[in-house]
Amino acid sequence: MIRGMLFILVSLCMLGARVAILWGGLRGAVTLALALAVTESFRVPDGIQRVVGILATGYTLFTLLVQGTTLRLMISRLGLDRLSAIDEALSRQVVAVALQTVREDVARTTANYELGHDIVRAEAKRFGERLDGAVKTAEDSADILDRDRITLGLIALAGHERDTIIARVRERTISARMADQVLSDADRLIEGARSGGRSGYQRAARRSVAYGGAFRSALLLHNRLGVSVPLARLTADRFELLLTQRLSLRDLGGFIDGRIRRIHGRRVADLLRELLARRVDLVETALEGLRLQYPGYAEKLERRFIRRTVLRLEEREYTAMREDGLIGAEVHTALMQDLAARRARAEERPRLDIALQRRELVAQFPLFAGLDEAAIRRLSRALRTRYANVGDVLMRKDSPARSVFFIASGAVEIEAAGQTWRLGRGEMFGELAVLRRMTRRAEARAITPSALLVLDEARFRRLLRRSAALREAVQASAEKRGMSIDIPTEG
Repeated sequence: MIRGMLFILVSLCMLGARVAILWGGLRGAVTLALALAVTESFRVPDGIQRVVGILATGYTLFTLLVQGTTLRLMISRLGLDRLSAIDEALSRQVVAVALQTVREDVARTTANYELGHDIVRAEAKRFGERLDGAVKTAEDSADILDRDRITLGLIALAGHERDTIIARVRERTISARMADQVLSDADRLIEGARSGGRSGYQRAARRSVAYGGAFRSALLLHNRLGVSVPLARLTADRFELLLTQRLSLRDLGGFIDGRIRRIHGRRVADLLRELLARRVDLVETALEGLRLQYPGYAEKLERRFIRRTVLRLEEREYTAMREDGLIGAEVHTALMQDLAARRARAEERPRLDIALQRRELVAQFPLFAGLDEAAIRRLSRALRTRYANVGDVLMRKDSPARSVFFIASGAVEIEAAGQTWRLGRGEMFGELAVLRRMTRRAEARAITPSALLVLDEARFRRLLRRSAALREAVQASAEKRGMSIDIPTEG
């Protein structure tokens, strides 16, 4: 019912604007232009040309003398020259908050300049009366509901996030490569809050960390055709995007406490804090998943961010010294040229090598801990890396058992004989059917974005003979499912 009333209210506001536009439109000018086209045509009889000219001139005069002179009255009657009830109540709240901040600043200013006590007291009394009136007016206002305050707070929060991003792009803390993407995400947050309030904001926040269609296509190319360049590029973009989002979100808590809390109150500020914490969790979870898939790459990007920050601060110091007259123009130019060269090197993003990352994954896998360096190198060459999105089927029931899967990151759900298991990082699946030389009795599906290492049957059997840790893991998996199995050993 509330949504229906809001829809009717918005529709009425839009209807009023349409009426004003219709009343003050340019139809007279358009009519006159069309009439001139008719009167200049030799195919139209003279009598009709004369009638058209008179009608067009009369209609044009009507739009000028009647509609033009009454447009302001029409806008006033429709209420388009006044703030809405929500904006009016919000403006009173903003005035009260602004005056409180002004009082604090004025108190510091008068103390610094040691102004006369009587003058300060008289002006403080006068200002205090205005402040008390503004606070009372704001407190007596009941026009803004909590739901509306939350929506307004989210719009302001997303707007401040956008301003922060723009400032960091200008400072070159955020690379130009990511500027369009993060600004687009901020715009979606603003529009989501405007159209859907809290739920719209949360949908836009989830979308900003979701995998898009381009990423799925890159996964397909890598998994089916072995083409890894698009996947490496998009994954590096995602790494940088998530790090950029985390950087921006760190600055929003102070805005909530310093501005939104004063305007909309503690309850709304606490709710926005909670929504912000959820966004931070989304970003951190997505970033941690990438760190598990590509150990070491996030550290390279963070080092790159620190280098860019150092260069920005160094540039600020050189500029300040130039403005203070401590260095001349020639020295400043030379310093800035050297800085520009170092900045160009710092802007280069480290390359993500998926094959190299596979060796690092194998080295840190618990099941391969007993292997020496040579064995790890051979195994990394034998393993295939497969990436899966949420819902992708990794292993189908009744399919031939020709490979074993090791979960490098993410989570997989196994369904067999009416039972369900969930496996996570460091675990494996598909090995029992391989060892028993039978078709698959289970179906495996990714329940989070996952990275898997895939080993064919022959190499798995050879590895099983050499690795005691792997034999123990296979035996434990079989016992967990109530099966007995013969595991080959060395010799």
